[in-house]
Amino acid sequence: MKETMAVRKTAAEEPVSSYPRWQLAAKRLLDLIVASVLLILVSPLWLVIFLWIKLDSPGPAIFAQKRVGLEGKPFTVYKFRTMVQNADDLMKAKLQKVKDLENFVFQDKNDPRITRSGRFLRKTSLDELPQLLNILIGNMSLVGPRPEVPEIAKRYTPEQWQRLKVLPGVTGLAQVNGRSELTLGETLAYDVEYVRSWSIWLDLKILWKTVFVVFTGKGAY
Repeated sequence: MKETMAVRKTAAEEPVSSYPRWQLAAKRLLDLIVASVLLILVSPLWLVIFLWIKLDSPGPAIFAQKRVGLEGKPFTVYKFRTMVQNADDLMKAKLQKVKDLENFVFQDKNDPRITRSGRFLRKTSLDELPQLLNILIGNMSLVGPRPEVPEIAKRYTPEQWQRLKVLPGVTGLAQVNGRSELTLGETLAYDVEYVRSWSIWLDLKILWKTVFVVFTGKGAY
């Protein structure tokens, strides 16, 4: 905890762009409108996915996990479960052994923890649908750095901590430039670039690119 607080204090002194208030208001309005419309449109699909996951493997259909959000504050992120029940514990144990975070890759095409339904949900990004609830709650946005796990966030450099200066997102600059194919270092670099160059226009551009990335399934596994 002391280490995390020290990083946060140092990072706060780093220069971060001052965002126009009207753009921040437009971002929140866009989040609310798109998330609300999507929730209504895909509500029948939720039931189908829910039943498929329950029939495919034991465990809850919705996966809830603690992540690090705006200014390092913890929150609960929601996803459709795509892995076996103890996958989270296995990942935490794996992260504790990682020495080279810059070249660490979270996802593996042949990860045995991923269920049959999970592979399809990940490929199509349908596993992220419950995060529309996070957007309505206000602890996530449509666009932003992906919410980080605490085990990684506490090892951020001062520069990398800048990615926590904005709300985490369902999609982001890294997700339209490689997704799971990127190393952690590359992902964090994209996230810091996003924070430093953010505008509502950049969000719209990323959302447009996300549509094509999701349909092609490139970099998702």
